[in-house]
Amino acid sequence: MGTHPSAPSLLADNGYAGQPLLALLRDRPELLGAALPRFGCDLPFLFKVLSVGTALSIQSHPDKALAERLHAERPEIYKDDNHKPEMALALTEFEALCAFCPHEELLVALDSVPELAECCGAARVQALRASTDCSAARRAALQAAFHEVMACPPERAAAFVERMCVRLQAEAAGGRQLSARELLTLRLELQYPGDVGVLAAWFLNYLRLQPGQAVALPANEPHAYISGEIMECMATSDNVIRAGLTPKLRDTEVLCESLTYGQGVPEVLTGAKSAASPHLALYRPPFREFEMWRYSPPAGTSEALPAAPGPLLLLVQQGAMRVRAGAQARQLKRGDVYFVAAGAELELEASADVTAWVACANSLGFAA
Repeated sequence: MGTHPSAPSLLADNGYAGQPLLALLRDRPELLGAALPRFGCDLPFLFKVLSVGTALSIQSHPDKALAERLHAERPEIYKDDNHKPEMALALTEFEALCAFCPHEELLVALDSVPELAECCGAARVQALRASTDCSAARRAALQAAFHEVMACPPERAAAFVERMCVRLQAEAAGGRQLSARELLTLRLELQYPGDVGVLAAWFLNYLRLQPGQAVALPANEPHAYISGEIMECMATSDNVIRAGLTPKLRDTEVLCESLTYGQGVPEVLTGAKSAASPHLALYRPPFREFEMWRYSPPAGTSEALPAAPGPLLLLVQQGAMRVRAGAQARQLKRGDVYFVAAGAELELEASADVTAWVACANSLGFAA
């Protein structure tokens, strides 16, 4: 949902039926309100619903400078010149690999997973052990070890993965209770047999979010979505750098060169209360392009939400409600998506218990 040319949202009515949303915004840029001077005549965000049944690739998204370079060099692969920070908000229990795990956790993995340590090589493992906290040497050691795994020749990587999984299966058959990470390893190998990403996953945090929890992912951070359903919001871009757990094009060198190699567990957002309504919860990441809101009024609720200084996209996940914005009114049901112009006060009447999601530019939504 948005204005990116790869899958632009089409308008249903209002004189623009069948035309892209961007056509309306270019004809009437005042609908963008305070977002116009910040981002130009476009929506700065993309709004998605994802249902992840099979693990998505180990990937990152480029920062602005790298996106511009990649788009100029290979526009057939990197379709635009924008960066792509993003946020994933769980609708169901959601599993993901996100950012490099803390240093001590990685050292434990290197001790307990001999195949990972062997793939990294003794010298690189020793460099990791010897590195001091928050030092450039530690980042360099992490980059060298991660690159050694990710760039491992496919046949050699497959042999390490096979050995690791055979060992885990034998230990489980012998009565040892495998850890959640070890069970994840076996699941990933079933989905992507012999893939180097099965090994590389040990470098990353394994997150299991509950419904209503969210995680924000800056540019140049590795991640892979494993399973579950989410709302996702991101800057308006389609740039993805992949390097594992995928049948698609891999750009391993670019991915390994561009990552920040910071370590730590990402913050989990749970939704902040809003002054605009007791039925609103705000998820605000540290990115200027977007934030998300959950709106969950019970049946019978009738209320007005104050005008937002920027444009909104509203998606109804469940329930039904009547929405009035200015002179226009519409009955919304599950699956409907509604564009709200900047400066339009919303009058809402819920005829059934509603769960709806709203995306807007950061700090340009409802009163927090």
